Amino acid sequence: MPPRDAWTIGTERVNLLRTVFTGAIFGPECFVENSVDTPEQLVARLLEPDPRNERPRMPSVTGHENRQRQDLIAMHPDAMMPHGLALLAYFTGETDTRLTIRRDDGFEDPVPVSHFFRPPTEFSPLEVAALERCQGHVLDIGAGSGLHALVMQSQGLHVTAIDISPQAVDIMAERGVQDVQRADVFQFDGGPFDTLLMLGHGIGMVQGLSGLDRFLGHAHQLTSTEGQVLIHSVDVRQTDDPIHLAYHETNRQQGRYVGMIRIQFEFQGQTGPYCDWLHVDPQTLRQHAVSMGWTCEVLSEQHGEYVARLSQIEDA
Repeated sequence: MPPRDAWTIGTERVNLLRTVFTGAIFGPECFVENSVDTPEQLVARLLEPDPRNERPRMPSVTGHENRQRQDLIAMHPDAMMPHGLALLAYFTGETDTRLTIRRDDGFEDPVPVSHFFRPPTEFSPLEVAALERCQGHVLDIGAGSGLHALVMQSQGLHVTAIDISPQAVDIMAERGVQDVQRADVFQFDGGPFDTLLMLGHGIGMVQGLSGLDRFLGHAHQLTSTEGQVLIHSVDVRQTDDPIHLAYHETNRQQGRYVGMIRIQFEFQGQTGPYCDWLHVDPQTLRQHAVSMGWTCEVLSEQHGEYVARLSQIEDA
């Protein structure tokens, strides 16, 4: 694995700095209030190493041990690297840009990066339902640009936002998230928290059903006795698209859970490695939650998308 400065700055730095020096327009929404940074200084500072953002330590393994390594983390940082670069590009002025999410069958979904910076007025009913249930000290897992953390923070909640992307962590700090840390949820040992929040299909980062069980077990260590976990996911079976139905059937034939997918992120020609991502249906989530000492209640559901609330079973 290359050292962090090469990994972070590399060829992507050329593209990002080109955005600044070719006259990109920076609106006031790109900067925190009273910032004295010029666009050039902001990009340079975001690309500088930060002690709090050291890459999560990874064991050195090869060959068949690679799968065992995945048990130690929720998501390898390299897989999410294009996502972090896309956030940074948008934050520093490239507001009309897209992040491509590619499935291993060739299906592609180009997502406008503006989606990750949308205002609360554009939140979905599911997001609103989840945010309304947040209470106490909240751990926002996979917090991205901080769009949800900032809303909760403005409502007086104590929010700790974590993400494995160094770009995301720096952007959240610039936008005013007060408690932000670079961390993998499986290696994070803060708390106890009153609420664990995973929006934006964030539960997918556990990568599979065994990873879901590991997360649910670890969540007991992260939450207070009366703590809760709010999870946003989707029942992929709720579709009539023949492309998706064919993918589901291939999963079944290969003995894989129907909601398992393999995806790759790409931004401006830079790709991360393929990674597993989990979409878990409510019934399967409930089965695994109960087996790991949690109750599971679906708070809101719409077109297969849903938000569930998990709370600890007494004496679990």
